[in-house]
Amino acid sequence: MTAPTTVVSSVADARIVGPIILLGAPGAGKGTQAKLIACTYGIPQISTGDLLRDNVARGTELGVAAKALMNKGELVPDQMVQDMVIGRLHEPDCSRGFILDGFPRTVPQAEWLDKFLEKEREGKDAAGKAAYAAPVVIQLQVDYNLILQRIAGRRSCPTCGRIYNVYLQPPKVEGKCDVDGATLVGRPDDREDVVKERLKAYEQQTLPLVDYYSSRGRLIAVDGDLPVEEVMRQAFSAIEHVNRL
Repeated sequence: MTAPTTVVSSVADARIVGPIILLGAPGAGKGTQAKLIACTYGIPQISTGDLLRDNVARGTELGVAAKALMNKGELVPDQMVQDMVIGRLHEPDCSRGFILDGFPRTVPQAEWLDKFLEKEREGKDAAGKAAYAAPVVIQLQVDYNLILQRIAGRRSCPTCGRIYNVYLQPPKVEGKCDVDGATLVGRPDDREDVVKERLKAYEQQTLPLVDYYSSRGRLIAVDGDLPVEEVMRQAFSAIEHVNRL
């Protein structure tokens, strides 16, 4: 894939982008697009999963509390996740905008985020208001069967790490790596039955976010079935032209 040609030369001469949220089912390509956006606009990609692991690793107060819950098999409550998000969004590299990965997952989390951003805009100059403006929300729409193929078809080489897909990008010899001939392996959570459960959970919990942001005129749908470069072009167009009022 051709690298984006609009990569910022420095944070100092880059403009303010503001918050960006990517919505889409597992396998929709959110991670790929988030990395392209982060590279092009010079803003951080913030993953709540990474935040949680970082707090646990550093032994912060929030991390210790979260680890205790996880060790008991309990979910980390919204308030704890939100406190981690607040701390991260107040770091200097978020002063021109940021991409949220894995947050919000539910309507209550989206409502909390809107209130947080509104509060952050209070008393700020034009630049500060823009940095914490209402988010650009991009939904990557991908056909259900294609998602199953993307995830359930993934195989990797245990030796060199090269990734294949038995449906979309198969190796030259079935089940063998093109580079070193090692037997390809799949991840346990990529099994079709597991993927179907993940998609079901997404529909029940996260799809209501589509209605939430659509009702506020902030949702922009992008055809995630298209090639990566075209999806990127549509996503960038949304970022450049969306009305954040």
